[in-house]
Amino acid sequence: MRYAQGGGLTDAGRAARERVRLQAVERFEGGQKNREIAATLRVSERSVERWRRQWRERGKAGVLSKGSPGRPRLSEAQIARLERELERGPLVHGWADQRWTLARIKTLIGRQFHVSYTVEGTWLLLKRCGWSWQQPARRAIERDDAAVEVWKKETWPRVRAPRRRGTAGSSSRTKPGNR
Repeated sequence: MRYAQGGGLTDAGRAARERVRLQAVERFEGGQKNREIAATLRVSERSVERWRRQWRERGKAGVLSKGSPGRPRLSEAQIARLERELERGPLVHGWADQRWTLARIKTLIGRQFHVSYTVEGTWLLLKRCGWSWQQPARRAIERDDAAVEVWKKETWPRVRAPRRRGTAGSSSRTKPGNR
């Protein structure tokens, strides 16, 4: 059975699975049949078949763990370089203002290192590096409170979604209004 992102296994869990695969390799070398190995190790025959194929193609290395699927894709040196680039600011990298957004940082990582991250992955990378989101301490000087109030009173009522009914609707074809 395949598990998304390694099934959320810890390093110890991955090591335990690897030990089972290595026990299967010992039995392959001993000439045991897949059915016997599966019963002894309490795994599916299909898994044993897959392990045997990997073992034939690449030897013992074929059944070894590939490591955590969530390992970082940037090296420590690349992360240090990314931090230096972030400190230089967005203007240097071609954006019109001084705001770093996750989408912009994701784009910067792609441009600099030719590695693709999701927006969520970018956030996790930044958190791991000690970066945090920022919120302005005060309102912008340019803010026009009168314009905000006008927007709330005139524009917002036109664009917001209509309220749902308090009761469930009817899909009956015999409803008097549908005749």
